[in-house]
Amino acid sequence: MDAEPIPTRDAGLDRLAAFLPRAGAAYAAGRNTDPGPERKGAVSQLSPWLRHRLLTEAEVARAAFAAHGEAAAKFIEEVGWRTYWKGWLEQRPGVYDLYRAGLRRAENRLATEEGLRRAFHDACAGRTGIDCFDSWAREIVARNYLHNHARMWFASIWIFTLRLPWELGADFFLRHLLDGDIASNTLSWRWVAGLHTPGKHYLARAENIARFTGGRFDPRGLLDEAAEPLTEAVRPGPALPPQFDPPPSGEVVLLLHEEDCAVETLDLAGCTVRAVAAVAMPEARARGGVAPA
Repeated sequence: MDAEPIPTRDAGLDRLAAFLPRAGAAYAAGRNTDPGPERKGAVSQLSPWLRHRLLTEAEVARAAFAAHGEAAAKFIEEVGWRTYWKGWLEQRPGVYDLYRAGLRRAENRLATEEGLRRAFHDACAGRTGIDCFDSWAREIVARNYLHNHARMWFASIWIFTLRLPWELGADFFLRHLLDGDIASNTLSWRWVAGLHTPGKHYLARAENIARFTGGRFDPRGLLDEAAEPLTEAVRPGPALPPQFDPPPSGEVVLLLHEEDCAVETLDLAGCTVRAVAAVAMPEARARGGVAPA
């Protein structure tokens, strides 16, 4: 990330304004390239503000379309993935329960399997011998951010080359990423593993990594590029019907939390706000708590 993000709406709007000139064709052409943490890439780096709804997906999409029209389609599609993941998991909370149960099983294995424990700690510390993966592991811990394409490569190598439980990798992301979001993170790891869309997984390939890192890395011969997708014994249940709460009315107390800081988007026309409270529980995101930024 270019600089430590300031957690205010004004700072998010400044970042959006700085990015908007590149939200059209420049973004579409360069979004898959990870030039490394020291160089400016094509991506917006708006995710910390979107994750906490200091900026909303709708306003960011509108701004991009106003600036570029149809040329902003690819950027708007990528912003929409967050909306999709949040809504998908909200209707299928059992999927998150499966993740948490799998994480508990994986942690129990860490306590009893020395080889797995050593491999896990080597992966988290960037000591696997796979240069690209080790560099990304250190970047996540040091900068609390990673380019989206590198996140996909990292998750794939974690699952299919290192053969580590995917739940431990998802938890590692939630512990360190400033934009760590339960829905986007859980479902993205499941998608890479081949669980979100059964039978369809994402395999990191050395040629692809070399091409989209500008030759910084070339892990030929180090990756399992023929692994089969994961399967699960218990499939998630059917989706719950969507629920829409009526707007509040009368005297209310506002409770603000890190999932939604966009209080100005609430329909409070029929309300009298008597008090405002705020709660932050970032340690609940990951079983080991979140790392200091």
